Amino acid sequence: MGTDWTDNRKNLMLFSGRAHPELAEQVAKELDVAVTAQTARDFANGEIFVRFEESVRGSDAFVLQSHGGADINKWVMEQLIMIDALKRGSAKRITAILPFYPYARQDKKHRGREPISARLMADLFLAAGADRLMAVDLHTAQIQGFFDGPVDHLFALPILAEYIERKLDLSQVTVVAPDAGRVRVSERWTDRLGCPLAIIHKRRDPDVAHRVTMSEVVGQVAGRTCIVVDDMIDTGSTIIKAAEALFAQGAAQVIVTATHGVLSGSAVDGLKNSRISEVIVTNTLPIPDDKQFDKLTVLSIAPMIARAINEVFSDGSVTSLFDGNS
Repeated sequence: MGTDWTDNRKNLMLFSGRAHPELAEQVAKELDVAVTAQTARDFANGEIFVRFEESVRGSDAFVLQSHGGADINKWVMEQLIMIDALKRGSAKRITAILPFYPYARQDKKHRGREPISARLMADLFLAAGADRLMAVDLHTAQIQGFFDGPVDHLFALPILAEYIERKLDLSQVTVVAPDAGRVRVSERWTDRLGCPLAIIHKRRDPDVAHRVTMSEVVGQVAGRTCIVVDDMIDTGSTIIKAAEALFAQGAAQVIVTATHGVLSGSAVDGLKNSRISEVIVTNTLPIPDDKQFDKLTVLSIAPMIARAINEVFSDGSVTSLFDGNS
């Protein structure tokens, strides 16, 4: 005799690392479950200890950890240890949720004697005991192939685009790709919003890290509200240079959207002092008080993650979350 949905829900267990407990609590609220109680602490020498306070035997375990900031390596290790504890506690299936995939920008070798660290991350999660990975807006789609198992690649576009649709007159909007690598994502935005696309040809200074020089803007931006679309804002140099190039071509307003608000170094000061009118990100990463500023809008990714968890747990389809338009 089969068990009903109510009984099955007892097997769904949500676990949170210490990097971003607020996001885990939001996801738990959406799922109507509690984050599983655990003891997690650092020893004097920096080693991490984790123990769950209740049985995980037979559970469908979802382990959420955000990977950003100066402690990124610590948070990766903590999630690996949590997965190992679940495996040894006889969890039935373990899904590692990585809203911001660590080391995603190191996805290929540019020169000899360089690592492919994004692949190493996938290998580590597999070795620890993860059966499945879930991530939001991977830096490159090829990372999905690094993990030997299912990878649920979620898109924040519906959340970000819905906000733009409520806020702006779309007849005056141009979507802008800040470099060639973002063209495909920007095209999804134009399909959703029904707006024209502009592209900025970007050059990086090979001798100075993070220094970006901009070339020509291709597309109609004069007198229009430009929505610059990127997957992350790290130092902010790309976005700020893009905005300067757009204003130089007569843009009336520049708004920036990105899934991941890394906001390293002087990014906050640079964005605050720029002519950009609004910066819209999601909460895949925690944004502490010292990185909050008036132009910043943070949208919650929790409903999407909760929906994906429900689909995985009930053996439903996560495909609707892959297309970026759901």
